[in-house]
Amino acid sequence: MKKILLILCFPVIIIANPNIEWFEQYNGSSEESHGHYILTCDDGGFLQIGESNFLPNSKILIVKTNSNGMIVWSREINVGGHNLGNSAIELDDGYLISGSLNRNSALIKLNKQSGATIFTQTFNNGGTDAFEHAAVTPDGIVAVGYIYAQDSNNTFYTEGQGFIMFLDLNGNEISSMNLNEYIAQAYRINYINNELIISGLSEEALDFKVIKMTLDGQVVWHQSYGGNNYDHCFGMDVSNDGSIFLAGHTLSGTQNWDTYTIKLNNDGNLIWEQKVGNPRGFNPQFIHDEAWGIKSTNDGGCVTIAGTGDEYNYSECNGNDCSDTWNAYLIKFSNNGSIESETTFSSLDLFNFAYDWAGEDIDITNDGGAIIAIDSGQFGFLKVSNVQSDLNGDINNDNSIDVLDVVLLVNVVLGLSQSEDTDINQDSMTNILDVVQLINIILE
Repeated sequence: MKKILLILCFPVIIIANPNIEWFEQYNGSSEESHGHYILTCDDGGFLQIGESNFLPNSKILIVKTNSNGMIVWSREINVGGHNLGNSAIELDDGYLISGSLNRNSALIKLNKQSGATIFTQTFNNGGTDAFEHAAVTPDGIVAVGYIYAQDSNNTFYTEGQGFIMFLDLNGNEISSMNLNEYIAQAYRINYINNELIISGLSEEALDFKVIKMTLDGQVVWHQSYGGNNYDHCFGMDVSNDGSIFLAGHTLSGTQNWDTYTIKLNNDGNLIWEQKVGNPRGFNPQFIHDEAWGIKSTNDGGCVTIAGTGDEYNYSECNGNDCSDTWNAYLIKFSNNGSIESETTFSSLDLFNFAYDWAGEDIDITNDGGAIIAIDSGQFGFLKVSNVQSDLNGDINNDNSIDVLDVVLLVNVVLGLSQSEDTDINQDSMTNILDVVQLINIILE
């Protein structure tokens, strides 16, 4: 028994390389559609949000699929010509879309089953303005974005002023604040531990910017991150332990745009940062690696999704793979920031011809894989496997499987304690067979 316990003290984390499971793509009424945000829904399906056509003649496009990527419904929404679909969150009774309608900030709540509009709330907050993202709190809804855009037809960075609005659950304004003192464009917001974490871009998009705020609008801290050149922050996620993950791209200390991923603790202190790019080995002076989305993983690390390719007259080919055809680029980082895998996904993986794929956003799926929003000129839904570690058996949720999980599981079986996720062998019961299965997992 002593030998077994010695082995059990070493945590077990199982990691495999991501692989494509399936790909589907859908278009709106225009020649092209471009997604910005993707969401794994409670029913196992997926929701992608973006636009059909380009500014200043765009329509919000929302596509809902089932768990296999088959379309359930789609909606195009527009008022006038300037409309943006920036993100979505799932509520108990609908999907809440953040964006803009006719150059005004908008929140649109849709029915889950049909996509029908439950309510639309628009706000003329100043100039050309938009909501980028929203979060639900015990007090209602908090939405962030920008006002007074100088570059009003830029989908991503408008050179405006950061803005936040507090609303009730019906989308009625309670209060609002100009955040330009802290952030030029608020891009993401997350509610955790009764506080708000807000991320985005500093003035002139020179740095990543993060704000921690109370629910009554008091700034707890704000920090900038980056180097001596442009650092564009577009993705954020906050893990259950409060760690903050940021993703974007940078020209600071690089030959061209490289992905830039950061992990912070909940006080805004830097834990690690990584600049990664050019996974296909072309001339780095010509390659853009542009990251747009990030999700924390259950091992304390994260996955960053990007697009990689060139936008110059330069073009280099390695067989059928050419630099001017963009690929989706997925990077898995460990808890300490080491790179566990770099994977590119291309139309050539599935078809006999090459066309642009760029990774726009990512969300984790319940099976340990991920759903990736692919810009292929349409809304691409790319389902991949093996993105998170297999932690079936992590009873105490400490991101490892070891003797502590066995002790807790034994206590559950004996009725001495309670815990969720104890059915290790998935036979709808928790008993000694689960203990045996857990020990076998550790000893493998």
